[in-house]
Amino acid sequence: MEPGNEGPPATATEATIAALERMALEEFEPGDHLPSEATLATTLGVSRLTVREATRALAARGYLELRKGRRPKILAPSGSLVGDYFKASVRRDPMALLELIEVRRALEVHIAALAATRASRSALSSMQDAIEQMARDPDDEETFHEADMRFHEALAAATDNKMLRQLIEQLAEPLLTSRRRSYAGHKRDGSKMDGVVEDHRAILRAVEARDAAGAAAAMRHHLSVTERDLHAALRDGELTA
Repeated sequence: MEPGNEGPPATATEATIAALERMALEEFEPGDHLPSEATLATTLGVSRLTVREATRALAARGYLELRKGRRPKILAPSGSLVGDYFKASVRRDPMALLELIEVRRALEVHIAALAATRASRSALSSMQDAIEQMARDPDDEETFHEADMRFHEALAAATDNKMLRQLIEQLAEPLLTSRRRSYAGHKRDGSKMDGVVEDHRAILRAVEARDAAGAAAAMRHHLSVTERDLHAALRDGELTA
C-alpha cells in the first residue's frame, strides 16, 4: 500500500482483535489459556470491555473457547466457518448441490491421487471396511451413506494432509445432503447401488496399486455418476422439494 493510502486507523477493538489473534496463532498452543482479562487490558493499553469484545469476536471465528469464570482457551485450527458457508448455501438453495460437485472434483480427484502415493495400511483397511459396509445392504440408505462418508473421510486422511482432511470433514453435512439426493436419483433411474459400490472399489484398487493417475480417473468417474444422479433427482423435482 502506498503512503497516504493506508485507510482509516483501526479502532481499539480492531487493534485488540488483531493482537489477540497474533497471540493465539503465534505465541500459544492449542489448549493453552490466554492471560486474564485484566492482564490483557493492561498489556494492550485498552479497557477490559474492549478485551471482552475482542475475545468474543475471536470465539465467533473459532480461535477461542469462552467459559464463564475461566480464561479464554486457545482452540486448534478448524474449518468450521468453511463448513458453515457450504451448509448454509445448500440449505438456502438445493441447486447449489450441483456446484458442490464441481468443488468435490477440485478436491477429491486430487485427494485420490495423493492418497495413492501416501496411504498407510490402516488407511487402506478403513476404506475397505467402509466399502464392505456399503455392499452389505445397499438398500439400507442411512447405513449406506454413513459408510460412504467414512470411505471418503478415510481417503482424505490417507493423504496425510491435515488441511484436506479438515475440508472433507467440515463438508460432511452438505455432502450428506448431496448423497441423499443422488441416492434418490440413482434409484429413480432404476439403477442398483452395486455400481456405486464398484466405483468405490475401483478407487481403492488404484490407491492400493499406488496408481495416482488411475485413482484420479476412478474418482472423476465416480463424481460424474453422482452428478448424473443429481440431475435425475432434479428432473423429478427432488432437489427443490
